Amino acid sequence: MTPPTNRPDRAAALHKARGRATAAPDDPSWPLHLAEDLRGIRADWKTSAEVCADAAWAARSAGRSVLGLLSPEDVLATDRDPITARTLAHLYLSALRFDFRCPTLQRLVEHLAETARQPLDCYTRALYAFSLLGQSRPEGLTVMDEVLTEAEEHPKTLHVLLHGLWLGQDLDHGAERLLALSSRPALATGTDPIVLFRVAGALRRLGRYDEGLGAIDRAIDCLPPGDTSVHADLVRERSLTCAARGLHQHRSPTRTSSGVPS
Repeated sequence: MTPPTNRPDRAAALHKARGRATAAPDDPSWPLHLAEDLRGIRADWKTSAEVCADAAWAARSAGRSVLGLLSPEDVLATDRDPITARTLAHLYLSALRFDFRCPTLQRLVEHLAETARQPLDCYTRALYAFSLLGQSRPEGLTVMDEVLTEAEEHPKTLHVLLHGLWLGQDLDHGAERLLALSSRPALATGTDPIVLFRVAGALRRLGRYDEGLGAIDRAIDCLPPGDTSVHADLVRERSLTCAARGLHQHRSPTRTSSGVPS
């Protein structure tokens, strides 16, 4: 029996794995190297989700999206060991999520579920829920509830579900569900600008404009210096909220001191 990896070695391997997304543009094989790293530390689904989500985002931000390095066939291959198969799936599906390619993500996970040698892990099912929620499909809420029974307080998984609720503008009580999810301990830190950004959008949809603007202000204060991408999203949300508030005030009849509309 192989002895368990000790903590220092695991930490070093995890650090190495997290750096794979910064591989040179002429090294298109970094996803496979990342899979080797995760296999070496026998990463569970939670560790894989944390590393792969960050790697997929970093690669996309650097102009080297995983979607240009892997293919659906790589994700659906049945001749790989379980950790490698899961790593490639987490990378590719996360990249689809970041590009908002919900129908494609949905179809790929459904195909994966048909061919996988073992049940899909919790994070992959969360990404499936995202694909449905992002299309405002009500069955996404059912999948989300199933995932929540297993996800506990795993931040990356909860962020995927929060993202889906934010994107699915026509979900039944979607804004209320988003606010409820954002109150879970893993997300309710009050210092996560992404959570605050999504909360602000939900508050705008509910007509709670001043609360939404307050959430945006807190989010901006929490941003790392020089973070232009999220800052732009927050400024856009502020503009939408101010416009919605102005339209609401314009439509609301003014009242006299007697309470009768003038």
